Amino acid sequence: MRKLKKSIFGIVLSCMLLMGILYTFQEKLIFLPEVIHADYKYDFSFDYDEVNLKTEDNQTINTLHIKAKNPKGIVLFFHGNKGNLIRWGEITSYFTQFNYDVFVIDYRGYGKSTGDFNEELMYKDALMSYDYVKTKFHESQIVVYGRSLGTTFASKVGAENNPKHIILEAPFFSLYNAANYRYKIIPKFLLNFKFNTYQLVQNITAPTTLFHGTDDNVTPYKGSKKLFKLLKSTSKELILLEAGTHHNLRDFREYTKALASILN
Repeated sequence: MRKLKKSIFGIVLSCMLLMGILYTFQEKLIFLPEVIHADYKYDFSFDYDEVNLKTEDNQTINTLHIKAKNPKGIVLFFHGNKGNLIRWGEITSYFTQFNYDVFVIDYRGYGKSTGDFNEELMYKDALMSYDYVKTKFHESQIVVYGRSLGTTFASKVGAENNPKHIILEAPFFSLYNAANYRYKIIPKFLLNFKFNTYQLVQNITAPTTLFHGTDDNVTPYKGSKKLFKLLKSTSKELILLEAGTHHNLRDFREYTKALASILN
């Protein structure tokens, strides 16, 4: 009996220790930024402007405005949870081939952007970036694109505005849903961040397209199916790419064909 009690105590203690570690270090699991010095000079081969936006709490959100030769509109891009604009600038310049400018931001704590990770403020930063883009282009020319973590910010912008189109690539239903899919053992009450994308999409009325790979091992494609059902938009499409992963959707003809149609 004494051995059984010791075993139970050991299991409980181990679980508490594990939960304590998860609670303390969850930011390091969710956000994977690469910080660079404020004086760093970007060196891209394409035409761009570096723009610093000031937030209400006096933080700096570092952004890139990548320019097409004869833009039909602009793609406001919210990137994934890893890296910074050195990487994402190169990735998003892809959209200029469709004659669209690109405006891509680094979240708080990423790249040159300042401030701590804060869900409410990060949503506000996303809305601020949309307001800035509206000073350059009419809403009917703005496509809001979110990838992975960025899909929750794109959904927030879409829920409160009326852009030409919203694109969600590998979205997640909620942060808990994504975390539980990947790590299996995270209790909901431990998460300081919610990022409940499912609540936001219920207020989206603009045309919306969701892309998801069926072999995505980061965010489950079943989450996209559930989000699709919740979307209020009367013009919506869910494109599931067979054998697509979290990182290779551009390799699929279905993706490029649908994207070209949206950016017509």
